[in-house]
Parts: sequence; structure tokens; C-alpha cells
Amino acid sequence: MPFQPFRAAVAVYGILRDQQRLLVMRRTGTGYRDGQLSLPAGHLDGGEDAVTGLVRELQEELGIEADPTSCHLALVMHSAPEDVDDSEYLHLYFFVDSWDGEPRIAEPDKCSELRWIDDEMLPADLVDYVGEALGAISRGERLALRGW
Repeated sequence: MPFQPFRAAVAVYGILRDQQRLLVMRRTGTGYRDGQLSLPAGHLDGGEDAVTGLVRELQEELGIEADPTSCHLALVMHSAPEDVDDSEYLHLYFFVDSWDGEPRIAEPDKCSELRWIDDEMLPADLVDYVGEALGAISRGERLALRGW
């Protein structure tokens, strides 16, 4: 049997800050974690680097134009599969320090609410692994392992 290289899914997350506040979105209509809050995020399409994918996702989801040079890697999270049909994930969390435009719901079929939250008082309905990632970032960690 020929060698099959390992593959993992890759998702990118944008951490947009305004003083002590973070921008979060309420998921809807996706079939995954609907009703919960999360950061603006998405999967890489393939054939694009992580920052290009992040900038694309921020434009698609929030209608903003992020400056690629202002996107700085904050954390890598390596997650075990959540169930037998899932993949391992590399979650790449980026601080986004500069963008043009006012964030808005640009995909109303996938997002029902935008909210600025206090970064020290995370809401209970935040996606659990996003909360874990934000906690790791606040502690100065650069790598988080989840589910191993």
C-alpha cells in the first residue's frame, strides 16, 4: 500500500480588538455550533496562505478589508477529532490590528448577531475551544493542545 501523508483541516480566526473588547459573531444556519458565539473564522480553501485566507474570511463575513501586514499569529491550537467522522484541526488565531470599514453582518445566513465583548469576561455561550484559545492567548501561550 502506498504511503498516504497525514492531512489535517486548517481554520483561521480573526481577533479584532477595540480597547478591552473583542468582536464576536453568533453562528446560525451552518449546522455547527449554531446559536453560539465565536470569532470571525473560516477554513482555508487550499492554494492560499493562512493570512490570505483570513483576510478573505473577514471580507466575506464582516465586509471589512483587513491589512495583511497587521495580521499577527497569536496562537496555534492542535485539536484531536471531536468525533469519529471528524478531522484533526489546526486552528490559527490571529490578532488583526488594522482594517478598513465598519464590521457588519455580511453573511446573514451564517450570522445572526455581532457583539463587542469584554475580553476579560467571556460569555458562557462562546464556543468552548474559542474560549480555551482566548484563555491561552491571555496567558501568553503560543501553542494549545486540545483533546489529546
